[in-house]
Amino acid sequence: MTGCPAQDARTVFDVLRRSFVSDRSAGDDPEETSTTRPIVWTATVDVSEIRDGAEPAQLSGPVTVEAQGGYWAVDRLRRRLEDSFAVKIVGTASGDQEQEVRLRLESRDAA
Repeated sequence: MTGCPAQDARTVFDVLRRSFVSDRSAGDDPEETSTTRPIVWTATVDVSEIRDGAEPAQLSGPVTVEAQGGYWAVDRLRRRLEDSFAVKIVGTASGDQEQEVRLRLESRDAA
């Protein structure tokens, strides 16, 4: 994730953690460590099993998420994010076995 404050990154991580197994624990708060350089927050999620239903979540502004993995996995992640946010695909790069997708997330009432 890029281009967002730490609280928005936390909101997206919370949605992902409730939806899938993630390498980010509930107490793992994103921190803004630089005021002069872009900040990137990362997480690894296992989309093979979906957890409880996602709920709409509020963001202070648009958030850019780059997802990379197999076609099925990236699509499942995107569809799950759509349960909580307005999601727009703003870029893709495809390979034989994997793809990278850039998503723009916004609160549903702001889309």
